[in-house]
Amino acid sequence: MIKELIRRNSLLYEMISYAFMPYRLFKVKIRNERFAKLSQEEVANIDSEMYKQRQGRALNWSSLRSYTEKMQWEKIFNLYPLKSELTDKYRVRKWVESKIGGEYLIPIIGTWEKYSEINFNTLPNQFVMKTNHGSSDVVVIRNKNQMSPADRLRLKRIIVTSLATDYATYACEMHYSSIKPLIIAEKYISTDDGDLKDYKFLCFNGRPYYCWVDIGRYSNHKRNVYDLNWNLQNWNQFHYGNSASSIDMPENFDKMVEIAETLSEGFKHVRVDLYNVDGRIYFGELTFTNGAGFEEITPAAMDYVLGDLWMIDP
Repeated sequence: MIKELIRRNSLLYEMISYAFMPYRLFKVKIRNERFAKLSQEEVANIDSEMYKQRQGRALNWSSLRSYTEKMQWEKIFNLYPLKSELTDKYRVRKWVESKIGGEYLIPIIGTWEKYSEINFNTLPNQFVMKTNHGSSDVVVIRNKNQMSPADRLRLKRIIVTSLATDYATYACEMHYSSIKPLIIAEKYISTDDGDLKDYKFLCFNGRPYYCWVDIGRYSNHKRNVYDLNWNLQNWNQFHYGNSASSIDMPENFDKMVEIAETLSEGFKHVRVDLYNVDGRIYFGELTFTNGAGFEEITPAAMDYVLGDLWMIDP
Protein backbone atom coordinates (compact mmCIF):
# COMPACT_ATOMS: atom_id res chain seq x y z
CA MET A 1 0.00 0.00 0.00
CA ILE A 2 2.85 2.39 0.85
CA LYS A 3 4.56 1.62 -2.49
CA GLU A 4 1.31 2.38 -4.32
CA LEU A 5 0.93 5.70 -2.53
CA ILE A 6 4.51 6.65 -3.41
CA ARG A 7 3.95 5.79 -7.07
CA ARG A 8 0.82 7.93 -7.20
CA ASN A 9 2.81 10.90 -5.93
CA SER A 10 5.16 11.52 -8.84
CA LEU A 11 7.35 14.05 -7.04
CA LEU A 12 7.78 11.84 -3.98
CA TYR A 13 8.52 8.85 -6.19
CA GLU A 14 11.17 10.74 -8.17
CA MET A 15 12.72 12.21 -5.03
CA ILE A 16 13.10 8.76 -3.50
CA SER A 17 14.40 7.32 -6.80
CA TYR A 18 16.89 10.17 -7.10
CA ALA A 19 18.06 9.67 -3.51
CA PHE A 20 18.93 6.06 -4.37
CA MET A 21 20.80 7.03 -7.55
CA PRO A 22 24.30 6.78 -6.01
CA TYR A 23 23.55 3.22 -4.95
CA ARG A 24 22.07 2.42 -8.36
CA LEU A 25 25.06 3.88 -10.19
CA PHE A 26 27.42 1.91 -7.94
CA LYS A 27 25.60 -1.31 -8.88
CA VAL A 28 25.82 -0.36 -12.57
CA LYS A 29 29.57 0.24 -12.22
CA ILE A 30 30.13 -3.15 -10.58
CA ARG A 31 27.99 -4.85 -13.23
CA ASN A 32 29.98 -3.18 -16.02
CA GLU A 33 33.32 -4.17 -14.50
CA ARG A 34 32.34 -7.79 -13.90
CA PHE A 35 30.95 -8.17 -17.41
CA ALA A 36 34.10 -6.69 -18.97
CA LYS A 37 36.19 -9.48 -17.39
CA LEU A 38 34.14 -12.30 -18.92
CA SER A 39 35.55 -14.41 -21.72
CA GLN A 40 33.61 -14.85 -24.95
CA GLU A 41 32.74 -18.39 -23.89
CA GLU A 42 31.41 -17.17 -20.54
CA VAL A 43 29.28 -14.55 -22.26
CA ALA A 44 27.90 -17.21 -24.61
CA ASN A 45 26.99 -19.40 -21.64
CA ILE A 46 25.15 -16.53 -19.95
CA ASP A 47 23.37 -15.74 -23.20
CA SER A 48 22.32 -19.37 -23.62
CA GLU A 49 20.64 -19.32 -20.22
CA MET A 50 18.88 -16.06 -20.99
CA TYR A 51 17.68 -17.37 -24.35
CA LYS A 52 16.26 -20.50 -22.75
CA GLN A 53 14.42 -18.41 -20.16
CA ARG A 54 12.97 -16.01 -22.75
CA GLN A 55 12.29 -18.39 -25.65
CA GLY A 56 11.64 -21.62 -23.76
CA ARG A 57 14.14 -23.72 -25.71
CA ALA A 58 17.85 -24.44 -25.52
CA LEU A 59 20.39 -23.02 -27.95
CA ASN A 60 22.47 -25.34 -30.09
CA TRP A 61 25.41 -23.18 -31.15
CA SER A 62 26.46 -25.71 -33.81
CA SER A 63 23.03 -25.65 -35.49
CA LEU A 64 21.43 -22.21 -35.41
CA ARG A 65 18.32 -22.25 -37.57
CA SER A 66 15.74 -19.72 -36.45
CA TYR A 67 15.96 -15.93 -36.63
CA THR A 68 16.19 -15.49 -32.86
CA GLU A 69 18.82 -18.24 -32.61
CA LYS A 70 21.01 -16.63 -35.26
CA MET A 71 20.63 -13.31 -33.45
CA GLN A 72 22.57 -14.79 -30.52
CA TRP A 73 25.55 -15.48 -32.78
CA GLU A 74 25.25 -11.99 -34.22
CA LYS A 75 25.42 -10.43 -30.75
CA ILE A 76 28.50 -12.23 -29.48
CA PHE A 77 30.64 -13.41 -32.39
CA ASN A 78 30.02 -11.06 -35.33
CA LEU A 79 31.87 -7.98 -34.08
CA TYR A 80 33.46 -5.33 -36.28
CA PRO A 81 34.08 -1.56 -35.81
CA LEU A 82 31.49 -0.39 -38.36
CA LYS A 83 28.76 -2.25 -36.48
CA SER A 84 29.37 -0.24 -33.30
CA GLU A 85 29.74 2.98 -35.28
CA LEU A 86 26.39 2.54 -37.02
CA THR A 87 24.65 1.49 -33.80
CA ASP A 88 25.84 4.75 -32.23
CA LYS A 89 22.88 7.10 -32.73
CA TYR A 90 25.20 10.08 -33.14
CA ARG A 91 28.10 8.73 -35.20
CA VAL A 92 25.74 6.94 -37.61
CA ARG A 93 24.50 10.32 -38.83
CA LYS A 94 27.65 11.05 -40.86
CA TRP A 95 27.41 7.64 -42.56
CA VAL A 96 23.70 8.08 -43.31
CA GLU A 97 24.34 11.54 -44.77
CA SER A 98 26.95 10.04 -47.12
CA LYS A 99 24.45 7.38 -48.23
CA ILE A 100 21.14 9.24 -48.65
CA GLY A 101 21.76 12.90 -47.76
CA GLY A 102 21.44 15.06 -44.68
CA GLU A 103 17.82 16.03 -45.39
CA TYR A 104 16.72 12.72 -43.89
CA LEU A 105 18.36 13.40 -40.52
CA ILE A 106 16.44 14.80 -37.56
CA PRO A 107 18.17 18.09 -36.64
CA ILE A 108 20.46 17.94 -33.62
CA ILE A 109 20.02 20.67 -30.99
CA GLY A 110 23.02 19.76 -28.86
CA THR A 111 25.31 17.03 -27.53
CA TRP A 112 26.97 16.71 -24.14
CA GLU A 113 29.21 14.20 -22.39
CA LYS A 114 27.86 15.05 -18.94
CA TYR A 115 24.39 15.98 -17.75
CA SER A 116 25.86 18.89 -15.77
CA GLU A 117 27.01 20.50 -19.04
CA ILE A 118 23.44 21.03 -20.29
CA ASN A 119 22.15 24.59 -20.19
CA PHE A 120 18.40 24.08 -20.35
CA ASN A 121 17.84 27.81 -20.83
CA THR A 122 19.28 27.52 -24.33
CA LEU A 123 17.05 24.59 -25.35
CA PRO A 124 13.77 25.15 -27.22
CA ASN A 125 10.45 24.54 -25.55
CA GLN A 126 10.09 21.19 -27.31
CA PHE A 127 12.85 18.63 -27.80
CA VAL A 128 13.74 14.95 -27.44
CA MET A 129 16.61 13.84 -25.21
CA LYS A 130 18.34 10.45 -25.19
CA THR A 131 21.77 8.89 -25.21
CA ASN A 132 23.57 7.63 -28.30
CA HIS A 133 23.97 4.10 -26.93
CA GLY A 134 20.93 3.61 -24.73
CA SER A 135 17.75 1.59 -24.81
CA SER A 136 14.36 2.84 -23.59
CA ASP A 137 15.94 6.09 -22.44
CA VAL A 138 14.17 8.47 -24.84
CA VAL A 139 12.48 11.37 -23.03
CA VAL A 140 10.09 13.55 -25.02
CA ILE A 141 9.73 17.11 -23.75
CA ARG A 142 6.64 18.70 -25.30
CA ASN A 143 6.63 21.81 -23.11
CA LYS A 144 9.83 22.66 -21.25
CA ASN A 145 8.18 25.60 -19.51
CA GLN A 146 5.62 23.30 -17.93
CA MET A 147 8.06 20.69 -16.65
CA SER A 148 7.34 19.94 -13.00
CA PRO A 149 10.09 19.24 -10.43
CA ALA A 150 9.19 15.55 -10.80
CA ASP A 151 9.64 15.79 -14.59
CA ARG A 152 13.10 17.32 -14.17
CA LEU A 153 14.19 14.70 -11.65
CA ARG A 154 12.91 11.92 -13.92
CA LEU A 155 14.81 13.28 -16.93
CA LYS A 156 18.05 13.53 -14.95
CA ARG A 157 17.61 10.07 -13.43
CA ILE A 158 17.04 8.43 -16.81
CA ILE A 159 19.85 10.16 -18.67
CA VAL A 160 22.50 9.92 -15.92
CA THR A 161 21.75 6.23 -15.37
CA SER A 162 21.88 5.54 -19.10
CA LEU A 163 25.21 7.34 -19.47
CA ALA A 164 26.76 5.07 -16.84
CA THR A 165 25.40 1.86 -18.33
CA ASP A 166 27.17 -0.55 -20.65
CA TYR A 167 24.11 -1.93 -22.43
CA ALA A 168 26.02 -5.03 -23.49
CA THR A 169 25.61 -6.28 -19.93
CA TYR A 170 21.84 -6.65 -20.22
CA ALA A 171 21.43 -8.89 -23.26
CA CYS A 172 25.00 -9.73 -24.37
CA GLU A 173 24.86 -7.31 -27.33
CA MET A 174 28.63 -6.94 -27.32
CA HIS A 175 28.97 -4.18 -29.92
CA TYR A 176 27.40 -1.71 -27.47
CA SER A 177 30.49 -1.87 -25.24
CA SER A 178 32.53 0.00 -27.86
CA ILE A 179 30.21 3.04 -28.00
CA LYS A 180 31.37 6.09 -26.06
CA PRO A 181 28.27 7.44 -24.27
CA LEU A 182 26.91 10.83 -25.28
CA ILE A 183 23.75 12.82 -24.55
CA ILE A 184 21.78 13.97 -27.59
CA ALA A 185 19.00 16.52 -27.85
CA GLU A 186 17.04 16.38 -31.10
CA LYS A 187 14.34 18.48 -32.65
CA TYR A 188 10.87 17.38 -31.60
CA ILE A 189 8.97 16.00 -34.57
CA SER A 190 5.31 15.01 -34.61
CA THR A 191 2.47 14.23 -36.99
CA ASP A 192 -0.91 15.95 -37.29
CA ASP A 193 -2.62 13.13 -35.39
CA GLY A 194 -0.08 13.33 -32.57
CA ASP A 195 1.05 9.70 -32.96
CA LEU A 196 4.56 9.42 -34.38
CA LYS A 197 4.58 6.05 -36.13
CA ASP A 198 7.83 4.11 -36.24
CA TYR A 199 8.41 2.17 -39.48
CA LYS A 200 10.92 -0.65 -39.03
CA PHE A 201 12.16 -2.53 -42.10
CA LEU A 202 13.58 -6.03 -41.67
CA CYS A 203 16.30 -6.31 -44.32
CA PHE A 204 18.40 -9.26 -45.46
CA ASN A 205 21.30 -8.88 -47.91
CA GLY A 206 20.25 -5.34 -48.82
CA ARG A 207 16.62 -6.24 -49.45
CA PRO A 208 13.71 -5.20 -47.21
CA TYR A 209 11.18 -8.01 -46.72
CA TYR A 210 8.83 -6.71 -44.05
CA CYS A 211 7.91 -3.40 -42.47
CA TRP A 212 6.43 -3.32 -39.03
CA VAL A 213 4.76 -0.21 -37.70
CA ASP A 214 4.84 0.71 -34.01
CA ILE A 215 2.10 3.03 -32.81
CA GLY A 216 1.15 4.36 -29.37
CA ARG A 217 4.70 3.90 -28.05
CA TYR A 218 3.99 5.96 -24.92
CA SER A 219 0.35 5.01 -24.37
CA ASN A 220 -1.13 1.80 -25.81
CA HIS A 221 1.71 0.25 -27.78
CA LYS A 222 0.59 -1.80 -30.79
CA ARG A 223 2.49 -3.31 -33.70
CA ASN A 224 1.37 -4.25 -37.21
CA VAL A 225 3.63 -6.17 -39.60
CA TYR A 226 3.22 -5.67 -43.36
CA ASP A 227 4.87 -7.05 -46.45
CA LEU A 228 6.08 -4.57 -49.07
CA ASN A 229 2.67 -4.61 -50.78
CA TRP A 230 1.17 -3.45 -47.48
CA ASN A 231 -0.61 -6.69 -46.74
CA LEU A 232 -1.06 -7.17 -43.00
CA GLN A 233 0.83 -10.27 -41.88
CA ASN A 234 -0.39 -12.93 -39.48
CA TRP A 235 2.79 -12.87 -37.41
CA ASN A 236 4.22 -10.47 -34.86
CA GLN A 237 7.20 -9.91 -32.61
CA PHE A 238 6.67 -9.55 -28.86
CA HIS A 239 3.28 -9.24 -27.18
CA TYR A 240 1.91 -5.86 -28.31
CA GLY A 241 -0.67 -7.20 -30.76
CA ASN A 242 -2.21 -5.44 -33.76
CA SER A 243 -3.83 -2.02 -33.70
CA ALA A 244 -7.63 -1.95 -33.51
CA SER A 245 -7.86 0.23 -36.62
CA SER A 246 -6.11 -0.17 -39.95
CA ILE A 247 -2.94 1.77 -40.77
CA ASP A 248 -2.74 3.40 -44.17
CA MET A 249 0.34 2.87 -46.29
CA PRO A 250 2.33 6.13 -46.53
CA GLU A 251 2.01 7.83 -49.89
CA ASN A 252 5.79 7.80 -50.37
CA PHE A 253 6.24 4.24 -49.10
CA ASP A 254 8.23 3.34 -52.23
CA LYS A 255 10.79 5.97 -51.27
CA MET A 256 11.02 4.54 -47.75
CA VAL A 257 11.69 1.10 -49.24
CA GLU A 258 14.37 2.61 -51.49
CA ILE A 259 16.06 4.22 -48.49
CA ALA A 260 15.92 0.96 -46.53
CA GLU A 261 17.54 -0.82 -49.48
CA THR A 262 20.35 1.73 -49.66
CA LEU A 263 21.07 1.71 -45.93
CA SER A 264 20.97 -2.09 -45.65
CA GLU A 265 23.23 -2.73 -48.62
CA GLY A 266 26.23 -4.86 -47.67
CA PHE A 267 24.71 -6.26 -44.47
CA LYS A 268 23.38 -9.80 -44.17
CA HIS A 269 20.78 -8.51 -41.76
CA VAL A 270 19.87 -5.14 -40.29
CA ARG A 271 16.68 -3.41 -39.22
CA VAL A 272 16.29 0.06 -40.71
CA ASP A 273 14.04 2.37 -38.67
CA LEU A 274 12.40 5.36 -40.35
CA TYR A 275 9.77 7.97 -39.52
CA ASN A 276 7.30 9.54 -41.91
CA VAL A 277 6.05 12.92 -40.72
CA ASP A 278 3.26 14.07 -43.01
CA GLY A 279 5.15 12.91 -46.07
CA ARG A 280 8.66 13.82 -44.92
CA ILE A 281 10.92 10.84 -44.24
CA TYR A 282 13.40 10.84 -41.36
CA PHE A 283 16.05 8.30 -40.42
CA GLY A 284 15.63 6.73 -36.98
CA GLU A 285 18.38 4.20 -36.36
CA LEU A 286 20.03 0.99 -37.54
CA THR A 287 19.55 -2.08 -35.37
CA PHE A 288 21.72 -5.13 -35.92
CA THR A 289 20.41 -7.14 -32.95
CA ASN A 290 16.66 -6.69 -33.14
CA GLY A 291 15.10 -7.31 -29.71
CA ALA A 292 18.36 -9.05 -28.74
CA GLY A 293 16.72 -12.16 -30.19
CA PHE A 294 14.83 -12.53 -26.92
CA GLU A 295 11.44 -11.25 -28.09
CA GLU A 296 9.16 -14.11 -29.06
CA ILE A 297 7.99 -14.31 -32.66
CA THR A 298 4.52 -15.78 -33.08
CA PRO A 299 3.58 -18.06 -34.63
CA ALA A 300 6.85 -19.86 -33.91
CA ALA A 301 7.11 -21.13 -37.49
CA MET A 302 7.80 -17.55 -38.61
CA ASP A 303 10.94 -17.50 -36.50
CA TYR A 304 12.32 -20.17 -38.86
CA VAL A 305 11.02 -18.47 -42.00
CA LEU A 306 12.97 -15.35 -41.06
CA GLY A 307 15.94 -17.49 -40.12
CA ASP A 308 16.03 -18.95 -43.63
CA LEU A 309 16.44 -15.43 -45.02
CA TRP A 310 19.54 -14.82 -42.92
CA MET A 311 22.79 -16.48 -43.99
CA ILE A 312 25.36 -16.29 -41.18
CA ASP A 313 28.97 -17.53 -41.17
CA PRO A 314 29.55 -19.14 -37.78
